[in-house]
Amino acid sequence: MHTGVVFSFLSVALFACLNNAFPPPCDSEIYCTGPILHQVQKAKLFDDDKYFVDMKLRETPDVVLSAFRNLSNESPNTSVPPAKLQEFLSAFFEKPGTEFESWTPPDWQDKPKFLGRIADQELHNWAEKIHILWKSLGRKISVDVKDHPELYSQIYTPYPIVVPGGRFRELYYWDSYWVINGLLLSEMTDTAHGMIQNFLYLVKRYGFVPNGGRIYYERRSQPPFLTLMVESYYQATKDKEFLRAALPALEQEYRFWMQNRSVTVKVNGAEHQLNRYNVQVGLPRPESYTDDLELAEGLTDVRKEQLWMDLKAGAESGWDFTSRWFMDGDGHNNGSLGETSTSQILPTDLNALLCLNERTLALFHRILGDGDSAALYDQNAARRLEAIESVLWDAERGAWFDFNLVTHSKHFEFYPSNLAPVWAQCYSQPEMGEKAVQYLKKSGALQFPNGVPTSLRESGQQWDYPNAWPPLQHMLIDGLSKMPSEDAKQLASDLAQRWIKTNWLAYMKYEAMFEKYDVNGDGKPGGGGEYEVQLGFGWTNGVALQLLDQYGATLTSGSRRMSSGLLLPLVISAALMLQ
Repeated sequence: MHTGVVFSFLSVALFACLNNAFPPPCDSEIYCTGPILHQVQKAKLFDDDKYFVDMKLRETPDVVLSAFRNLSNESPNTSVPPAKLQEFLSAFFEKPGTEFESWTPPDWQDKPKFLGRIADQELHNWAEKIHILWKSLGRKISVDVKDHPELYSQIYTPYPIVVPGGRFRELYYWDSYWVINGLLLSEMTDTAHGMIQNFLYLVKRYGFVPNGGRIYYERRSQPPFLTLMVESYYQATKDKEFLRAALPALEQEYRFWMQNRSVTVKVNGAEHQLNRYNVQVGLPRPESYTDDLELAEGLTDVRKEQLWMDLKAGAESGWDFTSRWFMDGDGHNNGSLGETSTSQILPTDLNALLCLNERTLALFHRILGDGDSAALYDQNAARRLEAIESVLWDAERGAWFDFNLVTHSKHFEFYPSNLAPVWAQCYSQPEMGEKAVQYLKKSGALQFPNGVPTSLRESGQQWDYPNAWPPLQHMLIDGLSKMPSEDAKQLASDLAQRWIKTNWLAYMKYEAMFEKYDVNGDGKPGGGGEYEVQLGFGWTNGVALQLLDQYGATLTSGSRRMSSGLLLPLVISAALMLQ
């Protein structure tokens, strides 16, 4: 290979620095690193960088790489012209989607029982349409992916999947928790079982669950919901043998998070272990390659690496991207996307989720008769609870807040994640939960007619105001509904009504379910971030079905008089904004 060809598009120093400092994100010199990826993405031949890295090879990687070297030798000191790149792609690649066979879930049925619990006829009819969407989102990976994995960026998994939709044409990790809960309500137990088996398969292969079903995701995960997926399935089936078979992989995943994503912090003289998102790959994300390159322009090589690692950590969080991860030069929770510092923040929701995982793993061991192992997970949960309350809880404000490892202080901006311990029921004193409800009412986040925004800061990123996301709505509503106070339960019911009405109105306008919604417009899809709002949509459907199941007796599609449970927080929010 002519070194001039390889390095004409990236300085020798930067390329060497990046590749010596960290192992490549995957083994592919086409989909994850190398001159083809760099030149094709830089040429911006497609509207979305993800399109190229999802294309299938027509020939083996060696043949494709050799052909590209020959093409590059025709103009050794410049990039390959876009027209020539297009010809090259046409000759050696196929468009995305050829990795799937047509498949309709065989366990889909017309009238699942939950539909009978929805009183409003319009919502009932809409729920039937959401239920039908599982058929359009089902995918089965071609056996050719198993036989010739080198031709695909797709990771083979043995069972069919339900994908989110739109550009997300493969399995995704945390999305699938709400998808599986929706499938179980739709009585599609076999499909849900297969999806969980895929995740268990991935843990056995990688030691953790990758972000999604592509090789360019092989070095990062997403919020670890697999234990809760298994719990949902067990609650639906009471299948102890399934639980017994799944448990080793769940423990393996737990060890991954404790060994690779944990940090010890010292507060008031005591040391506590908590978790964070942290991906040690200092290269641009292949599926967002030009975004990452352009964002890092003008930075030193070391800062580029760190930014790219923190962007990957942001993707691992599922919140990609948000002002929540911004950190200015002084370490404060300000700045811009180019100052993303995800790895320097201990997230409240990740630690609440791991607390719930620890308690659930203890429960699984008890169900299976292993009291000693159950006691160990109980101890882990107790230690985490102490750490969460020592490091993240703020008694004066009445909520839990992300912890900044640079300034050794909390971030006090509003995010729905500040109430994640309520959802996880990971707090020691009942008054903490009640304080959190009051915090929510005073936060200003309840003043919007169409859901609780992801933050109150308008950064232009999709995990910020004015967007509201289905999983965050569900975690908030679910947490409030479990509280003993009628006030909290009523607030949960009112927020469910808002969210369902928003989803329903959008469906009436567009005949589509969206991945996110705008809190200010009736039925308006969300926006911002790196790509256009996507249709489908797996977790939106799952959350809508869960809320329709839980609150179906009272939810309405039309306007209704706002209940007293929501009037008070609205009045408080308005008063605070006038101050």
